[in-house]
Amino acid sequence: MSLVALGVTGGIGAYKAVEVVRGLQKHGHEVAAIMTRSARRFVGEVTFEAITRRRVITDQYARGANADIEHIALATDIKLLIVAPATANVIGKFAHGIADDFLTSLYLATRAPVLMAPAMNTNMLEHDAVRRNLAALAARGVQFVEPGAGYLACGWIGKGRLAEPDEIVAAAERVLNPAGSLLGRLVVVSAGPTLEDIDSVRFIGNRSSGRMGYAIAGEAARRGARVVLVSGPTSIDVPAGVELVRVRSAVEMRDAMRVAAGDADIVIMAAAVADYMPQTAVDGKIEKSDGPLDLRLVRTPDILLELGRARGSHARPVLVGFAAESGDPVARGREKLARKKADLIVANDISRPDAGFDSEMNAATIISGSGTEAFPLGPKTALAGAILDRAEALLQRAIGQA
Repeated sequence: MSLVALGVTGGIGAYKAVEVVRGLQKHGHEVAAIMTRSARRFVGEVTFEAITRRRVITDQYARGANADIEHIALATDIKLLIVAPATANVIGKFAHGIADDFLTSLYLATRAPVLMAPAMNTNMLEHDAVRRNLAALAARGVQFVEPGAGYLACGWIGKGRLAEPDEIVAAAERVLNPAGSLLGRLVVVSAGPTLEDIDSVRFIGNRSSGRMGYAIAGEAARRGARVVLVSGPTSIDVPAGVELVRVRSAVEMRDAMRVAAGDADIVIMAAAVADYMPQTAVDGKIEKSDGPLDLRLVRTPDILLELGRARGSHARPVLVGFAAESGDPVARGREKLARKKADLIVANDISRPDAGFDSEMNAATIISGSGTEAFPLGPKTALAGAILDRAEALLQRAIGQA
């Protein structure tokens, strides 16, 4: 049995949250209900108290011993935070780290998985601000139960109705008791940029945010894998359940990947590794002068190529690389697939203003020995799932051949 926190916010679908509690209880879970001020305009808190047999939390500053830190205690104990219905308001607060009530403070304090069931007017759901907030949360690993389509409380017909309680409960069960398609498997992912020092102050780098690699690592962890994430410098939160190895340079990343990939089942090189580095880094600061500054650059290690050579004729680990190119990346991706002895290459056009580096969206083509498959612009979390689906299929084939 798990303790689940259910956040109920101010939407007409709040009445369905009562049935969500019932469904969770039927699966043996204990539920702690948190109601926002607006939620209490739709459903009375006594209803949730009666079925949860717990005090409903409505006030971040309730009187009583240690009441002001109750959100920290609950954040530690829960195994899942569900928000149903999740209004545009609470989605925006979660996305931007606003903690002005118990529920939003709990979200920032907990390290438990988060499941949100959005519900709102169709135009609100399709508004660019809401879509960006949803994408931002998805990039952090928040999972969603898609709203349904039909008659809305406002009288419109369209998408935006809160998902049915059984759908929300089923999604919660998948989080709490994952099927574990990668249970017992080791997945190693590289992410972010590498920074190559010129001197003690300056470096050569790139604009990679690491979002793609972090999304892959988070998705692999949700599938039950043990995940080692080798990351260059980023400011992204580490997905729950992921082991992080921090590196700075291409050489450090190569060394860390060699160690981590030794027993791996799947290795995904999503990092944007610098192609060149200064031949010698100066200890201290290079003082500027009136004339030009000459730097001698040398190639960095080609990590994917080295991993492909180390694997040799073996089918494992499954190797996935990236081809981040400007213009048409598919031809370059095919060349990389053959030369680096990879199983899959994810090719994307970094010159697109709406995708690629430092964006929560991406569009790519997955290239394999059997052909290509294009994926339109969408959240990087969705692409992460597609990549892992194909890597898993290759892994199962390799296991069958062993």
